[in-house]
Amino acid sequence: MRVLVTGGAGFIGSHLCDRLIDHGASVWCVDNFHLGRRRNIAHLDGNNSFHFIEMDVLDRPSLGDVFADAKFDAVFHMAANSDIAAGNADPELDLRLNQLTTTTLLETMQAHGVHRLFFASTSAIFGEASANLHEDFGPLQPISFYGASKLAAEGYVSVYANLFNIRSVILRFPNVVGERATHGVIFDFLRKLENNPAELEVLGDGHQTKPYLYVADLIDAILLAWEKSTAPLAVYHAAGIGATSVRDIANIVVAAAGTRKTQIRYTGGDRGWPGDVPKFAYDISRLQALGWHPRRHSTDAVKFALERILANGF
Repeated sequence: MRVLVTGGAGFIGSHLCDRLIDHGASVWCVDNFHLGRRRNIAHLDGNNSFHFIEMDVLDRPSLGDVFADAKFDAVFHMAANSDIAAGNADPELDLRLNQLTTTTLLETMQAHGVHRLFFASTSAIFGEASANLHEDFGPLQPISFYGASKLAAEGYVSVYANLFNIRSVILRFPNVVGERATHGVIFDFLRKLENNPAELEVLGDGHQTKPYLYVADLIDAILLAWEKSTAPLAVYHAAGIGATSVRDIANIVVAAAGTRKTQIRYTGGDRGWPGDVPKFAYDISRLQALGWHPRRHSTDAVKFALERILANGF
């Protein structure tokens, strides 16, 4: 299989490239390094099954040239701005990097006869809804530009699946943790402690509580959904078992970093920034019915991810 992975130098995208190559695919990775890093794919240099192209997916002529040359069988669309706070500071950022990259990619796929797509989505499309969220739950009322842009992108994926026979799998991610992360709660805490070991600032009151999933378990979910799905459009949720509070993560990071005298200071309020959803829980039964089960409880995933990040650098 000849596969394009957009955002393939990013946190999750680079892990997906590794696994696809392990499964025998030839992978073309496209990334503009908005959030991706060269170090995430450096180990693939010289691998005959890996081809890296530094480019912006919004560069439609160049993207078309890549499609014409490679003749892909499928596309895994991972490219996005996943930093919600950054998106709120620049309202056009998520429009460009989440919605318009998706529509550009879909049009290019149609033009070149590529009919299989994986799309990385998010719980942020649900907004404040914090119940046991099922794939068919509604109404969908996002409270961040990130959530709104991903919801709009899902809409376009649905249209192309139904009108143009682009068979698509959408997987809505939870909070994902692991090595190669470029932002997120563990990464942010480690950076703060690196700058000031005496104090750790925690945005909000620390009671924000969410399910965390280790990145390898997410890749398992992606590939299983990809393999098993036969519908024109299939939508799944993936999440770790249970949930973990930001307060608990702060204590875990401080202990692991060896800075036990660190004072943890909370900024207050029920969320870290405007657009943050303090709590949510997924119904993952649809994905479990395919045979997927996360290997770690949410808190165990956090602890294991922290070990891997400290071992590999951040």
